Amino acid sequence: MKIRINYSILLNQNFMKQIKYFIQYFVIVFLFTIFKTLGLKYSTILSGYIARIFGPLFRSNKTSHSNISSALPNLKENQINNILKKMWNNYGAILAEYMFIKNFRTDLRYQEKIKIINIEILEKIILDKKPVIFVSGHFNNFELMAMQIEKAGVDLATIYRPLNNKFLNPIMEKIRKKYICKHQIKKGISGTKELLKCFKKKISLALMIDQRVSEGIACKFFNKEALTTTIPAQFVKKFNIEVVPVYVERFNENNFTINFSNPLKFSNDESVHDITLKLNKVLETMILKNPEQWIWTHDRWK
Repeated sequence: MKIRINYSILLNQNFMKQIKYFIQYFVIVFLFTIFKTLGLKYSTILSGYIARIFGPLFRSNKTSHSNISSALPNLKENQINNILKKMWNNYGAILAEYMFIKNFRTDLRYQEKIKIINIEILEKIILDKKPVIFVSGHFNNFELMAMQIEKAGVDLATIYRPLNNKFLNPIMEKIRKKYICKHQIKKGISGTKELLKCFKKKISLALMIDQRVSEGIACKFFNKEALTTTIPAQFVKKFNIEVVPVYVERFNENNFTINFSNPLKFSNDESVHDITLKLNKVLETMILKNPEQWIWTHDRWK
């Protein structure tokens, strides 16, 4: 009897979760329709405003506050709240910009909103025809990184985490594969195997290294242990390849710079942990440049 009761509770919980996901799907599709009508400028303003209002009501706002307090302990409460306000505004802008990803890729007027810093680094990678690993974090409209790299002529594969919302995920997957990067590989062990196959075909990789991963290793991130992906380090050790940090920065609402840093080279005697730690330090430097432009909602130190 007890097992049946627990099973019934689980079924009910799953049903309520699916109802929640369907409501989310309906709201997002409704907003996407409005955004398409308003155009880029006004839709990002509206979406940013909505996110600033409702973002603080989510549980992830508490997580974000805790993360900022832990990573940046010298900040005062009003400074933390200011970062959170701007972060949610950025979150909203990114949501609206998904409706215009096609334009950023194909429309010259939108392409002028993206400025590439150190483009000679990208050009050399194309010329050398050697695969590399591009690493970054969830800064601003992070999707523009893979889109711009592939558009420049680099044969690229990128890792993505499917949304929990099974109603919304197909829409996002379609946008990513059609306009951002055609080689989309699902996060996980099977995805890592697929990355190996891609790399052996001389396809470069792009991935975000700022999320918590259960299959990662504990590595210092802002002086606290955090589970961190070892994929870049493993590829460095196996193939002796270069890692290229990329930082996406937003300015003047819908304008962006994509900054390619000099490729990082590692010595043979550096361990997976050593390499992963160095990449975390690179990520920290990016975050400290504009803390409000990083998405703090990920539970990095869980």
